[in-house]
Amino acid sequence: MSSENQKGSLQTIFNHNVATVQFGHPASNSFPRELLNRLTAEINSLSLNETVSVIVLQSEGAKVFCSGASFDELLQVENEKQGAEFFSGFAHLINAMRNCSKLIIGRVQGKAVGGGVGIIAACDYVLATPESAVKLSELAIGIGPFVIEPAVSRKIGKAAMAEMTLAAHEWKPAEWALENKLFSALHQADKLDEAVVDFAQKLSSYNPEALFEMKKIIWEGTEHWESLLIERAAITGKLVLSDFSRNALRQFKK
Repeated sequence: MSSENQKGSLQTIFNHNVATVQFGHPASNSFPRELLNRLTAEINSLSLNETVSVIVLQSEGAKVFCSGASFDELLQVENEKQGAEFFSGFAHLINAMRNCSKLIIGRVQGKAVGGGVGIIAACDYVLATPESAVKLSELAIGIGPFVIEPAVSRKIGKAAMAEMTLAAHEWKPAEWALENKLFSALHQADKLDEAVVDFAQKLSSYNPEALFEMKKIIWEGTEHWESLLIERAAITGKLVLSDFSRNALRQFKK
């Protein structure tokens, strides 16, 4: 594995007024902090790009959309400050997606865990496949989905969020995610790209000013997330230092 592969990949393709952002990492599309920072910066940049009306967010490969935080980096956390800084990466990304002036369409081709579920929840519209099961496994590794919880609860409600979180060992099928509004629509894998392109083109054909105003309405009442998600990152950063969490992470890596 090359150094570049270990850092992951990020690329953006422009097609008329649609920007497709694709991230990838050989470890099941997990996120080391550096890749989180790059994706956050790209979302912020596209927010200011006047030629873009719609963003499509997708990942590499066919089986896994995103497996959340990098376990390798989690095991390298040595103190609460480092832990808070690492988990603030997801806080900054979710806030960037929330504050982005463009509507964000998620293309979810496969499974998502932990932070990957948070990224899905921060999208404005999500097209997925029947193979796109989701899981919040954080309790099983001694932490909790504290940073992403506001985004997930906003989409599926507190009761469904609690159901996912407490059943930390359990995959929720794509149909469950659709019924609970985490997903907007399901398409067979061989039809997903066509559906994403068709929806993105339709959406981008609408008045950009109307899309911008709609984005603001969708995210009304979340302004306090700027501080809330950072506070949640500090909680997670402390918990990841526990003996329980250390032992669980090592077991998961095996």
